[in-house]
Amino acid sequence: MPLPHVAWIGLGIMGAPMAENLLKAGYTVTGHTLEADRLERLAAAGGRPAGSVREAVAGADVVVTMLPADSQVTAVALGDDGVLANAAPGTLLIDMSTVSPATATALAAAGARRGVRVLDAPVSGGEAGAVEGTLSVMAGGEPADVEEARPLLGALGTTVVRCGPHGAGQTVKAANQLIVAANLQACAEAVVFLEKSGVDLTVALDVLSGGLAGSAVLTRKRHNFLAREFAPGFRMELHHKDMGIVTEAARAVGAVLPLGALVATLVASARARGDGGLDHSALLRGVERLSGTVTP
Repeated sequence: MPLPHVAWIGLGIMGAPMAENLLKAGYTVTGHTLEADRLERLAAAGGRPAGSVREAVAGADVVVTMLPADSQVTAVALGDDGVLANAAPGTLLIDMSTVSPATATALAAAGARRGVRVLDAPVSGGEAGAVEGTLSVMAGGEPADVEEARPLLGALGTTVVRCGPHGAGQTVKAANQLIVAANLQACAEAVVFLEKSGVDLTVALDVLSGGLAGSAVLTRKRHNFLAREFAPGFRMELHHKDMGIVTEAARAVGAVLPLGALVATLVASARARGDGGLDHSALLRGVERLSGTVTP
């Protein structure tokens, strides 16, 4: 069977390498984004640039959206020139953005009215996982649609799991972002504690990574902590948005998140201080400020 023709909307830090991995796997990919240089990058990788969502979606079997937040997803999917207005009945729309569970379920309902099948399929793994094709994909939607999408999703990640009905993928992603933020904050505090205690940080992180304190966060962000380099693999401002999602979703179901509320406040503080464009590992800068040591 020929591989489906994919329309890819959103070619940012994560979206660009993900679309390129589909091209490497043999998929035909037509992409649209607002940045001209990203369209040039797609073309250089063998993809087809499109000047609009309407143009990208025309003739596509599968549409993938990878966008920053709820407002962009809603505009791209529901606008007059958006996905649902132009996709053929039976098209599979996979939203891989991180949005609220409520937005995911509303999008699925809107798709059903148009005859378009929808999955929410957010990912975890950051820029490195997107480049390496090792993302964890958390899918919500009909079982048959997840199975149909599994080969495509498998070209993007090594873990592809159906978490439940529409919105379940986004609920699991919200939990993921809660854990990652708390882990980043704990790592940042440990780094400052170790350095102020006069311990060799490189040696300390080596031994911590080999024990129960080891984590993907510590491994992936080790260089950021050691070199104080915070080029964005995942921007702080996006994690701020995600902490808002988990806080709102938890309130809706009556779950109390004491640590989550504190970490959300620390992320918001980092953003307010101007660190929103940095990698979320820049939570370290906040701990340093509180401890009287400021990274330039």
